[in-house]
Amino acid sequence: MDLGIEGKRVLITGASQGIGKAIALEFAKENCRVSIISRRKEKLEQVVEEMGGESKGHNFYTVDLMEPGAPTKAVRYLTQSEPYEIVVHNIGGTLNVKNILSSAEEWQKVWQYNVGISIEINQLLIPPMKEKKWGRIINVSSISAESLRGSGPYGAAKAYLNAYTKVLAKGVAKDGIVVSALMPGAVYGDGGPWDENSEANKKDPAEFQRKRSDFLRHHHAIGRLGTAEEIAPFAVFMASKYATFAQGSLINIDGGTE
Repeated sequence: MDLGIEGKRVLITGASQGIGKAIALEFAKENCRVSIISRRKEKLEQVVEEMGGESKGHNFYTVDLMEPGAPTKAVRYLTQSEPYEIVVHNIGGTLNVKNILSSAEEWQKVWQYNVGISIEINQLLIPPMKEKKWGRIINVSSISAESLRGSGPYGAAKAYLNAYTKVLAKGVAKDGIVVSALMPGAVYGDGGPWDENSEANKKDPAEFQRKRSDFLRHHHAIGRLGTAEEIAPFAVFMASKYATFAQGSLINIDGGTE
């Protein structure tokens, strides 16, 4: 299937591993030119190599996007020669802020990580998309935005991200820009919350196994965790020429989460 995105320039945040990396590799398969951003230079270099290297038009930028002004600085540097036509906002997480009685500053920090960075980047990337009358913005949200399980600040931030997706989508629909969000369920990732070999989970392996089994039994109809490779193709499709009527779509990819 010709997705109509060959040669398009793509920016992906949080792409050194997991879902972000898988999405980057999928876009590379479609002969897009992919830029990836993360804090881990070594991992970014590995991903660029896996995509085919700089000779294929791929590159990376190492930065902590939580630093004040970092998103703007990164985008301005990366768009010196050419703007982006597709952006995937994959950066996000709990930042270990899980208490609903956390301070307003901590809630704000989680919001910035999951939403604010994306808004700052979009302010720079959307105007050129409007000029071309073509663009795709894909937000990686979470099923937590609806279930509100786990970290309250994280779930609330992703719920805000979903609302932002719909509001932004309506605002740029007439400009040929399609905005959507993917909502993965529990997905395995090395070192992540569902990795039995992570330092946190190795402290009490039996308790972790009980917790995971209980979660899957009660909340995932499929009975297993998802994989990054099962999420990535949805991002590529939502960037394609076939996504033109999917404005503001929130797409559940959650193994039948209950």
